Amino acid sequence: MTKTRRLVEAKADLAYVLRRIARLLRPPVTITPAPDNVIFDRDVEIPMRDGTILRANIFRPTDQGRYPVIMCAHPYGKDHLPSPGKPLFQYRLMQQSMPITHSAWTGWEGPDPSQWVPQGYVVVNLDLRGFGHSQGTSSLLSEQEGEDYHDAIQWVAQQPWSTGKVGLNGVSYLALAQWRAAATRPPALAAICPWEGFSDLYRDLARPGGIQENGFFKLWSQGVKRSAHTQLCLREEQVARENFDAWWQACVPDLEAIGVPALICASFSDQLLHTGGSFRAFDRIGSKQKWLYAHRGPKWGVYYSAEAQALQTRFFDHFLKRKPNGFEQTPAVHIKVHATRETVHCVLETNHWPPEDVQPVPLFLHSDHRLEPSPATQGTTAFDMRRGRTSFLWTVPRDMMLIGKMRLKLFVEVIGADDVLIFASVHKFSDGREVAFEGSYGFPLDNVTKGWLKASKRALGPAAEIIWDVPLGFEKKQLLSPGEIVAIDMPLMESATFFQAGDLMRLDIQGRWPSPFNPLTGNFPAAYQKSDPGTCLVHMGGEYPAQLIVPMMQGLQTMPEII
Repeated sequence: MTKTRRLVEAKADLAYVLRRIARLLRPPVTITPAPDNVIFDRDVEIPMRDGTILRANIFRPTDQGRYPVIMCAHPYGKDHLPSPGKPLFQYRLMQQSMPITHSAWTGWEGPDPSQWVPQGYVVVNLDLRGFGHSQGTSSLLSEQEGEDYHDAIQWVAQQPWSTGKVGLNGVSYLALAQWRAAATRPPALAAICPWEGFSDLYRDLARPGGIQENGFFKLWSQGVKRSAHTQLCLREEQVARENFDAWWQACVPDLEAIGVPALICASFSDQLLHTGGSFRAFDRIGSKQKWLYAHRGPKWGVYYSAEAQALQTRFFDHFLKRKPNGFEQTPAVHIKVHATRETVHCVLETNHWPPEDVQPVPLFLHSDHRLEPSPATQGTTAFDMRRGRTSFLWTVPRDMMLIGKMRLKLFVEVIGADDVLIFASVHKFSDGREVAFEGSYGFPLDNVTKGWLKASKRALGPAAEIIWDVPLGFEKKQLLSPGEIVAIDMPLMESATFFQAGDLMRLDIQGRWPSPFNPLTGNFPAAYQKSDPGTCLVHMGGEYPAQLIVPMMQGLQTMPEII
């Protein structure tokens, strides 16, 4: 990095650790008592087409009548519920930076019956096949799961307390299950609200950039295997299948088959898990009526917030109750542009993602560790693949917003190894101090954006129509030969950030995941495969036009040419 600038990075200090310990002991989560004016039908049997019985908890208004249904399905156990003063344990480890309130009948990441039933909805919480009290052998992320959800939707629609209109709602896996169900096109399904849900297991979580995730995915797959009747171990499949193959493809839902109205949350704060897949789903689903809500707050804190609940209510009231509330006139894309973790610079309402006036602007890597719009002269820089990094700085010339994906083009050579795992990240500094943002798993010291790529997985398919889409296939492995310089082209995750004139933007490139694996100081439970020992040379300038392409909404006065 440039030696004349001393920058203070965002790191965990003693005060930070003490706050984490305090929230570990007492998370900012309020569990309200179960409401009185709700009928709770427990373990209701729902038959599947093959005779297997799934079981659901159903919450209904006390007044007789027919009501639209808000439904969720998941592998976490519908009866695994909190109680007043005892929030679920997940909130202790994956802490939220804003308070959460929901009732004691709210399952993990699901809709709150105390929110929906008083508004004239039935809430259905379903154990997926092989989980909780449901029969059968579990089939996560499969066509079987979609068929089961389809059958459950149709059964719910036929009950005497149902109007026949069903909407799906929920976070994380409760969102993933919606992609599968909606793709089967159940006649009774009227709308879906997948709140932060990935859409490609390989690319979004298990092997982003071809790099094996060894933290959250390992813990999650072990957890669901312990709680299920199953023959499948997702972790074993992840380790055994380095290339993207038919097994991984079978885990990808048919997004184009989805046709119902959809309100999709795709946050900028869950880049290690759901960000990329949520934006991809918004782009690819076949629905003519679809909306995107993009924020950079804590996942569950935002989902249960008054603003998000009001948005979901307007959406479902319109499509399940046919209320003429004007929701169809709502701009398709809602973007919160952050200046810091706490500060929203502005909210953009538009009909396009990314916004139409976002332009790709290249910043070229220079051997003196600058990022500049002007092409570099030929040179190199090196980093130790296990312990080092190389960094490049850009002084932001005027106020601007960067909204969308970034794209990094590198030319690398390795010494002492035949591969390198590239971890790239972009950081913001104001007045010499790093500006932190909300990140995955409740980590409040995140950077602007990041990306991953194993150099041996660099092969590209046919060029995409949109510059931000890098057509990486991950279908083969191409090791590097001694002295070989290879081109690396990789995406960095979606973000929306305001930079002020004089701020610094720093690009870091290294061969390992930089955050420690512990819940007090690191981005726990994230962990990734490491590069083998060796040295990576980054070539730039001349025939090696290494560059970071940024999505500039308010671009430079003269746009340099992308090489």
